[in-house]
Amino acid sequence: MRVTGPKTVETPHKPARILGPEYRVATIGIVLVITLVAFEGMSVVVAMPTAARELHALDLYGISLSAFLIASLFANVVAGLWADRRGYPLPFLAGVLLFVLGMGLAGSAQSAGMFLVARAVQGLGAGPSVVALYVMIARVYPMELRSKVFAAVSAAWVVPAMVGPAVAGFVSEQWGWRYVFFGIIPLVVPALAMLVPALRMPSASQGERSDGPRSRPLAMTLAATATAGGAGVLLHGVDQVHLHPASGVPESVAGLAFLLYGLYRLLPPGALRFSRGLPTTVLMRGFYSAAFFGVNSYIPLALVDVKGFDASYAGVALTTGALGWSAGSYLQSRRDGEAYRRIRLGAACVTVAILVCVLCVLPGVTGWIAVPAWIVAGFGMGFGMTTVSVTALKQSPVNEQGANSAALSVADMLGSAVTVGIGGALLNVFGHGPDQIATAFVVISFLMAAVGLSATLLAGRTR
Repeated sequence: MRVTGPKTVETPHKPARILGPEYRVATIGIVLVITLVAFEGMSVVVAMPTAARELHALDLYGISLSAFLIASLFANVVAGLWADRRGYPLPFLAGVLLFVLGMGLAGSAQSAGMFLVARAVQGLGAGPSVVALYVMIARVYPMELRSKVFAAVSAAWVVPAMVGPAVAGFVSEQWGWRYVFFGIIPLVVPALAMLVPALRMPSASQGERSDGPRSRPLAMTLAATATAGGAGVLLHGVDQVHLHPASGVPESVAGLAFLLYGLYRLLPPGALRFSRGLPTTVLMRGFYSAAFFGVNSYIPLALVDVKGFDASYAGVALTTGALGWSAGSYLQSRRDGEAYRRIRLGAACVTVAILVCVLCVLPGVTGWIAVPAWIVAGFGMGFGMTTVSVTALKQSPVNEQGANSAALSVADMLGSAVTVGIGGALLNVFGHGPDQIATAFVVISFLMAAVGLSATLLAGRTR
């Protein structure tokens, strides 16, 4: 008689899931942290008009928004280098602590100067937190899960973008703008509690360290310092030109020189010459952000001070822009064809929407026209910006994807910081009365439309 051994039953393979037992806590923690950073970014713009009036700081309106972005730009580069060499837990924890400290300082600020410092501290914290989380995703999650985690990160921006402006406007009107900042601090605790265990998780991959010029810590730190410092000096000089041209003009020139030196080191070779392919693709991110946020940051101020909107109603335009952004991102992922055409179409949508938005401050025209205009602008951003990011990574060698991701972030933040700061300088030139704010908004919008038109014309060089 033939004796056979026991039959073995093969257990079906269960693919890993981002919300499976192994990664659930890490995923929820990451989404919570990104949600808090996104809510801060979407809500502060709505609270700014009230805060600026109370602190007598309308002359610092633009630079208060730019200070966050400039500080984040510097911190992004330094934290990325730190995470590559020493791991992501320390830069993440340091970033969260600085972010919370900045929120507390902003909420308790009694002067314009203190509020400006608080915004910079917030930026120094938000930058490392987000960069460290991105490195964590690359190190902890296996390759097949990373795209799903990044999709969850993108989704984490949707709810703050839709409800953040309205909630911030309501809180600002009912209890005061300070509670917009104070209210976020307690929410950091559960997110941090979930991520602390995840910070000890073993790495799924360590990645390959690049040995290119953009991987040298000292050189990149100096370049980041030159870029951030140059941007700050440039914006301060531009703001002072109409008051003290003898000092404002040289200050602006010096700031621009430092800024260009830093960008030469941080961006892909040939970017400042708009070389075809990757260099221009990276710059497109800056053009998009410059045009969109250069107007987006001043819509609440225009609607509140020119049209008499409550802060909660003024936030509706920003909310609808977020809806358009989500729709554009979804649609571009389902479109085929050459990427440069999608980049061009997105830039054209942003440009047209900015020109329509000019009407919202004109006499006899309802301010609500900003709502459909900003839906179109948001659609253009979602459609074009996502295409830019995907195209840049496709055009990058594997060992330079990290450096080029950082370059995209630098272009993004710098574009926003410079145009928001220049908008603030123009606001100071024209004055702070309703008619003067309306005039400044029109000029700002036409300048940003010119930036959007430039992106439309340069899109072909991304091929």
